[in-house]
Amino acid sequence: MTSSTETLPPHTDPAPPTRFEATAQSALTHGIRSPRSLLVFAGPAVIASIAYVDPGNFATNIQAGSSLGYTLLWVVVLANLIAMLFQALSARLGIVTGTNLAELCRIHFPRPVTLTMWIASEAASMATDLAEFLGAALGLSLLLHLGMIPAMVLAAIITYAVLLLENGGFRKLEWVIAALVATISLCYLAEIIIAPPHWADALRHTVTPELPNANALTLAVGIIGATIMPHAIYLHSGLTQRRITVRNETERTRLLRFSNIETITALTIAGLVNMAMMTMAATVFHIGHSDVSEIETAWRTLIPLLGQGAALVFLISLIASGISSSVVGTMAGQVVMQGFIRRHIPIWVRRLVTMAPAFIIISLGANATTSLILSQVVLSLTLPVPMLALLIFTRRTDIMGRYAVRGPIFTLAATGATIVLLLNGVLLLQAMGLTIPGLPNT
Repeated sequence: MTSSTETLPPHTDPAPPTRFEATAQSALTHGIRSPRSLLVFAGPAVIASIAYVDPGNFATNIQAGSSLGYTLLWVVVLANLIAMLFQALSARLGIVTGTNLAELCRIHFPRPVTLTMWIASEAASMATDLAEFLGAALGLSLLLHLGMIPAMVLAAIITYAVLLLENGGFRKLEWVIAALVATISLCYLAEIIIAPPHWADALRHTVTPELPNANALTLAVGIIGATIMPHAIYLHSGLTQRRITVRNETERTRLLRFSNIETITALTIAGLVNMAMMTMAATVFHIGHSDVSEIETAWRTLIPLLGQGAALVFLISLIASGISSSVVGTMAGQVVMQGFIRRHIPIWVRRLVTMAPAFIIISLGANATTSLILSQVVLSLTLPVPMLALLIFTRRTDIMGRYAVRGPIFTLAATGATIVLLLNGVLLLQAMGLTIPGLPNT
């Protein structure tokens, strides 16, 4: 007679929480007791904010500042306020549902709609990476005196090296991105000190809407496309969806409050950097150099006007912007693909695919800055897709429960989306050759 015994799995104790998890849990349970406990919630909005200071912003802000002076500062402010609201809603969606925006689109929309949204989002991702990658390569080319193709190869290597940091944990990548944001911010603080703007004019145009001509409208739409980024709206919900575990509704409410604080802080910094870009261009180029419309021309013009130091600071900020935003764009592309069609491809494959248009454009001899501007218009035209989807989902109580967006917040968000749609519509009508009352045709 034989007997058998059931083999039970060995008992294992749960892994002790990491320092990050312990600090986050303590803050959610007892509230913020030190700056360090607040910093643990910083990360998602910092990463998303890179999309708001990418090389596309350099291109549109330099063109707007040099040709129109301080006139379009109000567009930067308006775009940043709309971006702040939509990024906060995206983070809210991820925290409340544990699902990102692209996943919710796949779950709740018909398949043909989902596939169309995915194609539009991938087009936006490629337009995004075109701007970001070209910006990084252009900065490296000017700084190291390289041709554009070798500079693009170097930018690709650096970008991939930064992406590999995520293998060691998301906090390492968050800190690197935060350091790059700080670098860009300090560079533009230095530029403002070197070339202080006419503050009265700058402040007046910050709060006075004005579109003097058709070129101003095109640049305004480009600024909106460069500021409110489609991929950043998708990404923010993905970064927050499972980053910190909440055990009850009190902790979830606290986490939402901390997320809002981070979003407002990160995007305020990004907005100030954008305003500094435009004011620098307006101050230095508008009188006497209003034809400056390219990043390379701006750099070369800065040397005799403000000296080698100011030109070097400009290039450092451009490189930091291009590398960091290219990293973030790749992360967003992964979120979009996994969410819409449940497919995952290796990071290096996505980098190769999204870099290809940039190599093709430069190989064909296209102008880098013009390509940057046009990519921002493409982004603005695809922007309504995630904006409208986010409005639909955050309003639904069956998805958001007690955290559904109602009242003044929803009204403001809907108004922001309407403004973007109207500007896009006007731009399309102009492109078709139709006359817009009050504006000359392009």
